[in-house]
Amino acid sequence: MTYILWDLGGVLVDWNPRYLYSKLMSGSEMERFLSEICTMEWNEEQDGGRSIQDGTDLLISAHPQYEAEIRAYYGRWQEMLRGAIQESVELLQACHRAGVKQYALTNWSAETFPSALERYDFLQLFEGIVVSGVEGIKKPDPQIYHLVMERYQLHPQDGLFIDDNLRNIRAAETIGMKTHHFLSPAELATDLQSYLAK
Repeated sequence: MTYILWDLGGVLVDWNPRYLYSKLMSGSEMERFLSEICTMEWNEEQDGGRSIQDGTDLLISAHPQYEAEIRAYYGRWQEMLRGAIQESVELLQACHRAGVKQYALTNWSAETFPSALERYDFLQLFEGIVVSGVEGIKKPDPQIYHLVMERYQLHPQDGLFIDDNLRNIRAAETIGMKTHHFLSPAELATDLQSYLAK
């Protein structure tokens, strides 16, 4: 059975902390803050199951002078969401209309994901969604790909995995999945057409 496994952030949802922090600090200060304090590595720990409270407390204890800015990361989290990547959503909808089974695998905090479900109607098109923060495992750990396969009774070789992060693509390939490294909706449209024509 042919199916598609989608990443969400960066593929279907336009998420970027800079959308928030550009309102709070100058460009150079923002880049230093996001590279040294509220880093992607720190964010991924919440995506992997650490509570927002624990993650926030950890940073505030290390950088008390930035307490307000650190609290803003999750306190104003929705301001990091610019909206859906509409051209990608249209591809998702077209595949749904064509009867293709579709699933999502996302690195996302269990505490913030419910608000995404409320905000984005297209998430209802998936047969199932695996959220790293709920499972306590995150991409690129091969274990989370195997979890998707087992939960929905899928075979790796039958699916196409779409992600904007190359390390996650490489991990999917190690379990035998076909992959698309997402750079633009136009390139994805071409690859999907080829994949579904087979």
